[in-house]
Amino acid sequence: MVKLRLASAIQQDSIVDGPGIRMVIWTQGCEHHCKGCHNPQTHDINGGTLYEVEDCIRQIKEAPLQSGLTLSGGEPFLQASALIPIVKAAKEKGLNVWAYSGFTYEALLEDKEKFALLKLLDVLVDGKFIESLKDYRLTFKGSKNQRIIDVPASLKQNTVVLSAYDEKNTQLEKL
Repeated sequence: MVKLRLASAIQQDSIVDGPGIRMVIWTQGCEHHCKGCHNPQTHDINGGTLYEVEDCIRQIKEAPLQSGLTLSGGEPFLQASALIPIVKAAKEKGLNVWAYSGFTYEALLEDKEKFALLKLLDVLVDGKFIESLKDYRLTFKGSKNQRIIDVPASLKQNTVVLSAYDEKNTQLEKL
């Protein structure tokens, strides 16, 4: 059975990790080590707990009120192959799928395994958290350098297309 290393059990009913009521998978392990990271306990690659991918899929299928799934952590793309069947199950259920990553969209395009996960997403919040660019007014991202990317539109147009969720943030960043 395929296993996924998580920082905690799957969280249900989040309203801050993307729009609507969401499930959040907090992956364990991150190589970015951003100064001021909101989740430094998720950095240890060997920390957390191993979960069966099938158990995660079952939880997604049984969750009655969720409108989306968010992959966070840690760095979800370090476990891309284990997350792919989970994301596929979420999409089959009609959930929108977001992911937070310290990798940029462009870097994810260059890695076959990471790209396989990326192309299943609806939205990617990309880029390392930069403490000096932190702004509490931002929605769904922590620092001004990060982008909220519409993944299907970006892949179709072969260029980064910002999500409508980033428009408000763009206006705030000009202030």
